[in-house]
Amino acid sequence: MKLLFFVLNKVEKLDDVLTAFVNNDIKGATVIDSIGMARLLSSKYDNDEISFLSSLRAFLNPEREKSNIILTVIQDSQLDTAVSVIESVVGDLSSKDTGVVFSVPVDFAKGLM
Repeated sequence: MKLLFFVLNKVEKLDDVLTAFVNNDIKGATVIDSIGMARLLSSKYDNDEISFLSSLRAFLNPEREKSNIILTVIQDSQLDTAVSVIESVVGDLSSKDTGVVFSVPVDFAKGLM
């Protein structure tokens, strides 16, 4: 089994991603609201306090203030499907401002449906 993490930048696509998961037999996801490090720091500090912030501001999408993290435990065989489903909804993850997906092995789980 794997724990799949998907940081969704396009929060307006959340329902579409979750629906696509269910339609592809990926169930039981948890969604957490999140904010990126650069955005958080830029909202708290001036450029003078943290020098790299001025260069980061150019890369931040001013319309996006938050992200979602979707967590789901999947079978190893579902990984390619999960990534394909995500990209079918949000677009190519190698494109700017779509999101990040990664997985880690799960060596124990109890309570899964």
